[in-house]
Amino acid sequence: MRHTIEAGEKRLNDVFCDSYAFSIPAYQRPYAWTTEQAGELISDILDAVSAQPNTPVTEMDPYFLGSIVLIKHPDHPDAQVVDGQQRLTTLTILLATLRDLSEGNLQVQLDKRVREAGDVLSNTKDRYRLTTRERDAEFFQMRVQSQGATLNISPAYGDSDPRKRIAENTLLLRDRLSEMTSEERQRFAQYLMLRCYMVMVSASDEEAAYRIFSVMNARGLDLSPTDILKAQVIGAIEAADRDDYTETWEAIEEQLGRERFTELFGHIRTIYRPQKMKESLVKEFREYVKPLAAPKDFIDSTLSPYAQSFEVIVNRRFLAPKRAEEVNLWLLRLQRLDNADWLPPAIRFLSDHKDQPDEVAEFLRQLERLAYALFITRADVNARNRRYAAVFEAMGSSAPSALSSVLALSDADRKSVLTELDGPLYENPRTRLPVLLRLDEMVADSGAVYDHKTVTVEHVLPQSPARESDWCTAFPEKRLRDEWVHRVANLVLLSRKKNAQAQNYDFSKKKEKYFMVKEVSPFALTSQVLSEMTWTPEVLQRRQEMLLAKFASEWDLSPTS
Repeated sequence: MRHTIEAGEKRLNDVFCDSYAFSIPAYQRPYAWTTEQAGELISDILDAVSAQPNTPVTEMDPYFLGSIVLIKHPDHPDAQVVDGQQRLTTLTILLATLRDLSEGNLQVQLDKRVREAGDVLSNTKDRYRLTTRERDAEFFQMRVQSQGATLNISPAYGDSDPRKRIAENTLLLRDRLSEMTSEERQRFAQYLMLRCYMVMVSASDEEAAYRIFSVMNARGLDLSPTDILKAQVIGAIEAADRDDYTETWEAIEEQLGRERFTELFGHIRTIYRPQKMKESLVKEFREYVKPLAAPKDFIDSTLSPYAQSFEVIVNRRFLAPKRAEEVNLWLLRLQRLDNADWLPPAIRFLSDHKDQPDEVAEFLRQLERLAYALFITRADVNARNRRYAAVFEAMGSSAPSALSSVLALSDADRKSVLTELDGPLYENPRTRLPVLLRLDEMVADSGAVYDHKTVTVEHVLPQSPARESDWCTAFPEKRLRDEWVHRVANLVLLSRKKNAQAQNYDFSKKKEKYFMVKEVSPFALTSQVLSEMTWTPEVLQRRQEMLLAKFASEWDLSPTS
């Protein structure tokens, strides 16, 4: 049997068709995209559509959805997905949801993109265009791919993490599409099918497919974007100065490391173009930063100072006669976040004000508040980009208060942050630890900062107390336990791994045997709990109000009107 490798750009209309019968092999990791990633996907496509309101669909600018690597023989539709299952699964959810909100011929045509109809003459049966991992396939077919299924899905159907993600993303996409008129949904569907593209890479044997996947995802072996830009920028410098600037470039790359160096170029692009990247880094860097227009000036006045600021920020090595410790503390707090969108504004401001520690400290204080507000409310990347774009615009303003104004939180922001902080914080694994570490610093008052390799979040009132325990006496109703168990008042920090057995100890024993052992660091939040004699709904209510007041005071969350 001959082995083949094929690659080509295809419209989505030519992906969800009879040419492909996708399946997710059992060895693949489960479906893991969250509502943040699914929301980002639909937001990006909606932005592309809304940016061209009067253009016929067939003439609209295309949108690239990424690459898919498959094990597939060119003469057969069966295709095992080696890379790209998260995207394919989410697109299937999007198509199914769009189908169920449509009517008439549009609904029929969309259903054909989700399911392939059988043919009596060809002796073929109905089949779904995508078959997920075996353990989730039946759920996905019943709750998503079957016609009308997405209209009735509920988060309660998600009895495992992958199924919960599927249900949550279906609800999110349904809500977003429901906001549109039927005409808008039809235009969106046409754009999705006709102007959204994927690169399909197919290898007929498994070894070749994995080799392709490894090459596409390799780090440190293939040419990086900075390698390409280096050749172009250095090549544009006259020969007499080329060696000196090559040394400068390579010294910066060596100091930061290859991965950080490439990351820096992404941040510089954002400084010049504070929008989500739509093309390759090389293309957008050349278009917006324009390093080839004055290559020596780019290295001297842009790359070098921004690299110095970036190195100071990532290593928290700000040096100044005053407030240096405070600046480095703000940087530590920002680095706990799960995104780096705050970095480009910080790099630019530090470069512009490196000898003004008061200004740097105040800017980072306000930036930290904004970044945490966006983090806590789970603002998607598009919302974050819009906020930080306003920050860049204010940096160029001559008005003294312009920057403080865009860094400030609106009353709506404050309300949203407080609502999230007053809710079941523990249920969001990405936010709970950074937020509690920040709260612990607020409670400590002394600027205490902990540097433990292991920090875990623990419940005081257990998640599943024994029916005969003191916990069920203090909290007799399940409703009451559910109301408090995941809220900030009931959470503490430990510098050790969790102990499943100790988690359900009664309060006095838990304090003595679990919270007070020598290996456990006395976090301020934990120390407060140790001072309580009992743990009741009244104690939690008092504690919740006190902790929310700490947040409100530190981040100025009280409404202005």
